[in-house]
Amino acid sequence: MISFILTTNRLLKALIRAFKQPLFISLITSLFFILLSGTMFYTNVEGWSILDAIYFCVVSLIPSGVDTSLTPTTSLGKVFTMFYLAVGVGVMFLTLLILGKTMIKSTDESTSEITKNRKLL
Repeated sequence: MISFILTTNRLLKALIRAFKQPLFISLITSLFFILLSGTMFYTNVEGWSILDAIYFCVVSLIPSGVDTSLTPTTSLGKVFTMFYLAVGVGVMFLTLLILGKTMIKSTDESTSEITKNRKLL
C-alpha cells in the first residue's frame, strides 16, 4: 500500500511538471478531443452507453491486453474505429511517453538532491 501511495505521489508531481510543457498540453488537448469524438460517435452510432463508450475509447488507445467485450457492429463503426485507433494510439503513446520521461526526470532530480544533502552532512 505504501508503494502505491509513493507511486501516486510521483505521478501527480510528474503531471504537474508535464503541464508546464507546451507539447504535453497540446497532446492532452488532442487526446481529450479524440476521446470526446470517439465517445460521441459510439453513443450515437453504436448505441452504447456513455460509460461503455468512454471505457472502450480509453482502453483501446492504451497499449494493453484488456478485453473490453465491446466491438463495433455497424460498417460505419468499423471504419471509424480503424481511423480512430490509427490516430488515437499515436497521440496516447506520445502523451504517456512524455509523462513517463517527466516522471523519471523528477525522480532522478529527487535522488540527486538527496545525495547532495547527504554529502553536506
